[in-house]
Amino acid sequence: MAAAILSCWSLYTTSKSSSSSSLFNKPNNSIDYNIRISQCSSNNVSVRRFRPICSSHVPDRFQFTHKQKVRLSGIKECVISVALAVGLITGVPTLGFPSNANAIAPVLPDLAVLISGPPIKDPGALLRYALPIDNKAIREVQKPLEDITDSLKVSGVKALDSVERNLKQASRALKQGKSMIIAGLAESKKDHAIELLAKLEVGMDELQKIAEDRKREAVIPKQKELLQYVGGVEEDMVDGFPYEVPEEYQNMPLLKGRATVDMKVKVKDNPNLEECVFRIVLDGYNAPVTAGNFIDLVERHFYDGMEIQRADGFVVQIEDPEGLTEGFIDPSTEKTRTIPLEIMVEGEKAPVYGVTLEDIGLYKAQTKLPFNAFGTMAMAREEFENNSASSQVFWLLKESELTPSNANILDGRYAVFGYVTQNEDFLADLKVGDVIESVQVVSGLDNLVNPSYKIAG
Repeated sequence: MAAAILSCWSLYTTSKSSSSSSLFNKPNNSIDYNIRISQCSSNNVSVRRFRPICSSHVPDRFQFTHKQKVRLSGIKECVISVALAVGLITGVPTLGFPSNANAIAPVLPDLAVLISGPPIKDPGALLRYALPIDNKAIREVQKPLEDITDSLKVSGVKALDSVERNLKQASRALKQGKSMIIAGLAESKKDHAIELLAKLEVGMDELQKIAEDRKREAVIPKQKELLQYVGGVEEDMVDGFPYEVPEEYQNMPLLKGRATVDMKVKVKDNPNLEECVFRIVLDGYNAPVTAGNFIDLVERHFYDGMEIQRADGFVVQIEDPEGLTEGFIDPSTEKTRTIPLEIMVEGEKAPVYGVTLEDIGLYKAQTKLPFNAFGTMAMAREEFENNSASSQVFWLLKESELTPSNANILDGRYAVFGYVTQNEDFLADLKVGDVIESVQVVSGLDNLVNPSYKIAG
């Protein structure tokens, strides 16, 4: 199935007399959000690897190629990019987007004027903030615990003084807001959440002792554990599914909640990595149709044995099975099953369907699931057909500061429906021809309604 991802990045200028176009698209960066032991096996030591960001050379153009043909990006997309740059962009972007683009040395603008604040890049944090809840008390516990990551950017044991301050702030917020937190819990989930809160209190005391003992290396694992407790409490605040899916999509497979899957990939021709299991959290609260479609295909073992078909440092993509079919052919209809473009906007109660955000004039709108994290997962589709997604998915590898939320060419145009939360770093090691051995649902399958995989035929 042909699918393309637009990329007419904006033309920046550093002075009125000269300008230079550049595309900010493919540095490798990631945030560790794992508390489990890595499930990637290698012939060498099992350690997490962080790749350096190369700021001196960035690809000039990129284009998701079609199987049948390569399309040129239209003037419309260039106009969109100009609008998204908040008046800071001048000149006319180039229109050609060959797949074998060369790298150039970009001229970078003052990015501070493009970014109102540091983007959230941690997939776990993005998922927590994407939950359909409004409870200030739990957020005031969450934020200082997340700030521990920034505190540890200071070298040496001095960082632990900041960690202690973060913990004191979180502990104070939990003590003062506990009654409000409990009041916000769904009645059917209250006992589970109260149990998590008790574990959170004990865990914060344990982390306080770790910081006092200057055991810097033990901070991150305990922080991740505490944030998992926080995330669990926040999920226990969601009471049922918060909105009605439009009638025309109600009979499709829908994920009404969240689900977790493990994707096991066999890596070829890599002496340092043999196979890897990527843990992925799918968010049906913000993309029920898209996530439901994927889970339904997973239960059909649709992706098992499929090869990685694009891995260029900007994305990792899996496409359609070999043969003449385009996307998933539903055996019950003998037709390609397609799904609508589905975008949840910050502040809205339900997703927008069938249109991009610029189609409806929401150029500056924040998406609930932004392309911020290394390993953001989204549906590929036909370049000029919003509702043409079927089975192709991709994971984005990029640097958020260079393409901030609502100021890039992807947010609001492609449907994000999950994030890789474990072993995301190793996505950069995947190559064309590596094989997805299996994708299995770990939890949340009971949130899938209208599962077509159960239909005979």
